[in-house]
Amino acid sequence: MTRASGSFEVKLTPQKPDNSEATSANVGRMSISKQFHGDLEATSRGEMLSVMTDVEGSAGYVAMERVSGTVGGKTGTFALQHSATMNRGAPSLSISVVPDSTGELIGLSGTITIRFEPGKHFYDFEYTFPAKS
Repeated sequence: MTRASGSFEVKLTPQKPDNSEATSANVGRMSISKQFHGDLEATSRGEMLSVMTDVEGSAGYVAMERVSGTVGGKTGTFALQHSATMNRGAPSLSISVVPDSTGELIGLSGTITIRFEPGKHFYDFEYTFPAKS
């Protein structure tokens, strides 16, 4: 595994529910726009769905985003799949590369972890490419 680290900015823009089921379920929807810096130089666009429960500190979200840029000297596009829960304040987050990236990133696999500090976001991207035969 190779590690890429750096920072990113994220802009979340609330979207209106597009059907009565989403409205009645009180599901939040946001568009995602990110700019990655460091070992991953890229932009991403995506969408997130979230829900909060009646218990303070408990919530969940799922998101999909498409990332375009350069990692490890290779350029292309890949998708990320997010799944997160907050259980009474205790977070659990999984972000994985979706199979079948494009360009020089074909075969990319890996996971990303995110760290938050006041006003800043950081990532650690553990990734690999298939062994060459």
